Amino acid sequence: MPTQELVEAQPRPEAIRTKNAARRVRASGRIPAIVYGAKKDSVAITVDPKQISRILHSGSGHNTVFDLKVGGEQTKAMIVDWQYEPIKGTLMHIDLKRIAMDQALRVQVPIQLIGTAEGVKTQGGILEQVLREVEVECLPGDIPDHLEADVTSLVFGTVLRVKDLPQSGKIKFVTDENQTVAHITSVKEVVEAAPAEAGAEAAAAPAEPEVIKKGKQETEEAAAAEPAKAEGGKKPEGKK
Repeated sequence: MPTQELVEAQPRPEAIRTKNAARRVRASGRIPAIVYGAKKDSVAITVDPKQISRILHSGSGHNTVFDLKVGGEQTKAMIVDWQYEPIKGTLMHIDLKRIAMDQALRVQVPIQLIGTAEGVKTQGGILEQVLREVEVECLPGDIPDHLEADVTSLVFGTVLRVKDLPQSGKIKFVTDENQTVAHITSVKEVVEAAPAEAGAEAAAAPAEPEVIKKGKQETEEAAAAEPAKAEGGKKPEGKK
């Protein structure tokens, strides 16, 4: 969705596109970025992270079309990729793409479920959203912030699919129309034996095989000792 936001960028010379240079850019309060598209060369730039964060957290998010000014040139642009610092969560780098307002493009649009499903209210089920974004093709000026899907009539056995989403002559669905968006699922209970029952089962269990093995071992040892005892008690011949 187009906005009146104007992002003023500053070019970055080719000679200073290094990690140390990027750190210096961030230390100065800006972030490194690159802009490409519209059959023009890519340009390394720096931008204000506060402006970019404001765009990313707006209603249309990264699908926002805004004005980008680099030097004396101004064009429409969109954010196509961004990176956050993993610990502090600050923006580190973004990729921008020049946009022609008269040419269709493909974007991912969020799906927002509305209403309370009948399967949740009366059947004790759980609403599961399988698909959270759908790919559409449209002109930049027609990109919706989100697509609303009414789940009120969903019960066990019914499925909300991409083809059930609001249709418009301005957008074309690229995602498979039969792909599941949401449905009703049940809670699977895991039945565990109670402590008393577990104790009873243990008491009823047969004797351990080790007891039998031990008795057998003692029997064998006793049998082996008999010949030795017999030999020890026999007097040698010729002696009285």
